[in-house]
Amino acid sequence: MSTSLAFVLKPDHLAVFFPLLQQGVRVEARVGCDIQSLLCDQFEMAPDYLADRITTIFINGKPVDDAASAVVTDGATLALSAAMPGLVGATLRKAGRLASFRNTISHRNEATPAATCEDGFITLKLFNMLLPEMGPSYLAHGVWTRGRELQACLAGYPHDLAAVLVRLEQDGHALDPTKVSPLEAIAPGEEVRLQATCETVGPEISMEEAFGHQ
Repeated sequence: MSTSLAFVLKPDHLAVFFPLLQQGVRVEARVGCDIQSLLCDQFEMAPDYLADRITTIFINGKPVDDAASAVVTDGATLALSAAMPGLVGATLRKAGRLASFRNTISHRNEATPAATCEDGFITLKLFNMLLPEMGPSYLAHGVWTRGRELQACLAGYPHDLAAVLVRLEQDGHALDPTKVSPLEAIAPGEEVRLQATCETVGPEISMEEAFGHQ
């Protein structure tokens, strides 16, 4: 059982969903390829952004040094972060000078790139500055979560959600944005396809432009 929800919020309120992106959301992807191909070819991320902005990559909990050689399989968890401070950040940085200190926990390929990629899902996690930079594009495209995660996220929002909602649709049917109580009826284990955008106040920015922005 699943449902789809589409939120349009007032400007600068997409952060309500950032805890979901940190916790991890499922995104549709062609799997069996390497991380660089997934991010740049499929998700239209600028190669310079991947090289310079995303300094730390984890796949299934293990740090990755080379995005062009780490294979993303169906069901994999991919975590991305910009620079993290301190010794821990320096140690986890991809191909950094201190990478040898984590040799025993670094990712080692257990799969080879498939001759033909196939449809699948990955769990994506975003951290620190990547949340406002990358998060809006993924939320606009659509991500998957479960009822319990969505409800916990909304319950933790410090503002009145109804006050920042411009439009809300469930399975293509408009709901009263001033009354968000129908969301409480979503079962905890129900699959939810979530889309969220802010009302347009200027020229729309493409995913490539957003990822290429420094």
